[in-house]
Amino acid sequence: MKQFILFASALLIFNSCKERTDYSKWTNSAGTKDAARYSSLEQINIENVVGLDVAWEYHTGDATENSQIQCQPIIVDSILYATTPKLNLVALHVETGKELWRFDPFEVLGGENSWAGTNRGVTYFKEGTTQRILFCAGSYLMSVDALTGKPDKRFGDEGKVDLQVGLSDNPEDQFLVVSNTPGIIHEDKIIIGMRVSEGLDAAAGHIRAYNAKTGKQEWIFHTIPQKGELGYDTWDAKYVDKIGGANNWAGMTLDEKKGIVYVPTGSATYDFWGGFRKGDNLFANSLIALNATTGERVWHYQIVHHDVWDRDIPSNPNLVTINKDGKKIDAVAQITKHGYVFVFDRKTGEPVFPIEEKAIPENKMDGEFASVTQPTPTLPEAFMRQNVASSDLLNITPELEKEVNEMIKGVEYGNMWLAPSQERPFLLFPGFDGGGEWGGAAVDPETSIMYVNANEMPWLIEMTPNEAAKLKKGEISGSSIYANNCANCHGADRMGNTSAFPKLVGLGDKYNSEEVHKILKNGRGAMPSFRHLAEQERDAIVDFLLEQEQKGIKRELSGGKEKLITPYLMNGYRRFLTKDGYPGINPPWGTLNAIDLNSGKILWKTPLGEFPELTAKGFPITGRENYGGPVVTKGGLIFIGATEDEMFRAFDKKTGMVLWETKLPAGGHATPSVYEWNGKQYIVIACGGGKSNKSGDSYLAFALPD
Repeated sequence: MKQFILFASALLIFNSCKERTDYSKWTNSAGTKDAARYSSLEQINIENVVGLDVAWEYHTGDATENSQIQCQPIIVDSILYATTPKLNLVALHVETGKELWRFDPFEVLGGENSWAGTNRGVTYFKEGTTQRILFCAGSYLMSVDALTGKPDKRFGDEGKVDLQVGLSDNPEDQFLVVSNTPGIIHEDKIIIGMRVSEGLDAAAGHIRAYNAKTGKQEWIFHTIPQKGELGYDTWDAKYVDKIGGANNWAGMTLDEKKGIVYVPTGSATYDFWGGFRKGDNLFANSLIALNATTGERVWHYQIVHHDVWDRDIPSNPNLVTINKDGKKIDAVAQITKHGYVFVFDRKTGEPVFPIEEKAIPENKMDGEFASVTQPTPTLPEAFMRQNVASSDLLNITPELEKEVNEMIKGVEYGNMWLAPSQERPFLLFPGFDGGGEWGGAAVDPETSIMYVNANEMPWLIEMTPNEAAKLKKGEISGSSIYANNCANCHGADRMGNTSAFPKLVGLGDKYNSEEVHKILKNGRGAMPSFRHLAEQERDAIVDFLLEQEQKGIKRELSGGKEKLITPYLMNGYRRFLTKDGYPGINPPWGTLNAIDLNSGKILWKTPLGEFPELTAKGFPITGRENYGGPVVTKGGLIFIGATEDEMFRAFDKKTGMVLWETKLPAGGHATPSVYEWNGKQYIVIACGGGKSNKSGDSYLAFALPD
C-alpha cells in the first residue's frame, strides 16, 4: 500500500510538471497558448537593462511605401520564424539573425498577391518527427516544412487550403477572406479565424478547425447562427443569411488542460447601421468558449449588443488564476476597445466581478434597432477615460484651444455610447483603435497583474446618404461602388486620412487604368484585394477614380450573393486631429497600465510615447497612439515598442518607470518576443513602421553584451 501511495504521489507530481506551462519558451504567438505574453527568463533585469545593446538585425528587403510588419516571431530551438512586409515566411538563426530559408507563398499561388497586407504571426505544429509552420497568405492556409521551408504537399491541395471554401452554399459567391492572426494548435488540429470585408458583402466569420496534417476541415462553429441554432432569434430572419462579420480576427487562447478554446469576435456588418440586423446579434462582439476538440459551445458572453460603433473584441484574452476573497479562480480576462477588462470563470463563464446592464442614449438613426443597454463591468477599473467632456478638449496652448473650439462646432460629444446619426457628426470615444488593441495584454502569472497599453484618440464620425440605395435593383455606378467599398478609408471626398489612407484625387496623374485595375485586384500594403467584386464592379470603380465615368450609365450584375444596400454610409475613418497632428483632447494620448486582477484595481498608469517637440517645450510627456503590445518578464521588466515615436522601451513592472529606451529604425508596431539561446536572453521586435511614419524592413534583437 505504501508503495502504491508513493507511486501515485510520483505520478501526480509528474502530471503536474507535465501540465505546467513553460514560460521560458516562445513557441506560440503571445508566447504560450494561455496568451500570457510572459517570460520566466530573468538574465535581463531592472539592474542591468540599461546595458542592452543590439545583438543582430535582419533586413527583409521587401518594404514598400506604407508597408508594415506586425508579426510577433515564434522561436523553436535555434530557429526564429517570422514574416516580411510582402508576406514571405522566413526562418532565421536565433543567435545571428542569419536567414536559413525563405518561402514566398505567392510563387505557389501563381505569382498573384491576393493581399500581402499585414500578418501578426505564424503557428508551429509538431507530431513525431513532423514539424510544420502553418500560416496564411491571401485566402489560403498554408503548411510549410519547418526545417526546409518547402510546402507540405500532403496538406490540402498541394500544401494549401482555401479559406473561402465552405463559407457559402452558392459557388458563385466570392468573399474578401484573409487570416492575419495565427491560429492555435489543439491536439492535431489548427483552430483559426479570419478577417472579412467591413461591408455588407462580407462573409460570415465562422470559426473552423482543420487537421494540421491533412488540411481537412474537422469542425465549424457558426458565429452567425443558422436556423435552429442557438442565437438565431437574435437576428432578423429575413436578412440573417445575407449578413457577414462576427469574425475572429484578433486571435484566440487555449486552456489545454480543460480543452477549451476562447474566441473573441468582432461586429456584424454593416458596422455603423444595423437596420438589417434587428436584435442583439449573437455571436458578434462576444467571448465564446468552445470545446476545442468538437467546436461545440461551452459558454458565451456578449460584450457589446447590436454594435454600431465598430467595437470588435480586439485581442485574444489572457488566462490567469486569481485570488478573490480568499478563493483561487481559474479565470479568463478579456480587454476591449472601450477600455474595459471583462473577467470570467474559465469553466462556467460566470463573471468574476459583477457586470451591470446600463442604459445608453437613444439611437435616432433612421431604420435602426438599437439596444437600450450595454454591459458595464463594475471591476476591474477601466484603463482609459470613458467619455470626453468640454474640459477634456485640447487647451494646452491658447492657439490649440482656439483651433479645437472651431473644430468641435456642430459636433456632438460627451457619452461613450453616442450612436451614428444622419442628423449630426459626433466624436467616437473610446475610438476605433482602443482602448485596447490587437497587440493584447500581458499577465504575470506569479502576481496576476495585467499590463495593457491603451490609445486615447477621439474619432470624428459622420453619416451620409448612400447613393447606391437610390439605384434600381441590380444596377451600380462607379461612385456608389466606391462609396460602399472605399470611402470608409479614403473618405467620400477621396481626400484620404493620414499616410495610411492616401488621397485618391488626381489618381490619374500617377497611375493608368491598367495599373489601378491591378491594385484593386491584388491589393497593396494594408489595402486588401477587391477580387471578390465582380469585374464590372471593379471597372466602374476605376472609371470613377480616373474621372472617366459616364454619367447615367449603369451596369447590370448577375450571380453570387444578393447584396444588401444600407441607406447611410460612414464618411471615412477620421481621427479628430489638429492641423499639427495632435489629438483634439488633452493628454494622455497613450498609456501603459498595471491592473491587479485579484482586486480589479489599477496599480499605476504612465504615459506611453511622446511628441518630442512638445517635451522640448516643457510639456509633460503626453503619450502617443500605439499599435502592438507588451511582454512582461520575471526579471521585473515590461518591454514594449508600439508608439509612433519609433521608440522601444523597458519599464519597471512595479512602478511604471522607464528604465531604458532606444530609437528603432522604424516604428515597432508589433509585440516583442523573448527567448534564450546558449545561456543568453534576447528580446526581438519587428520594425516595420508604416502607420503614420516611414516603413521599415527589419527585425532587431537585443541582448546584454558578453
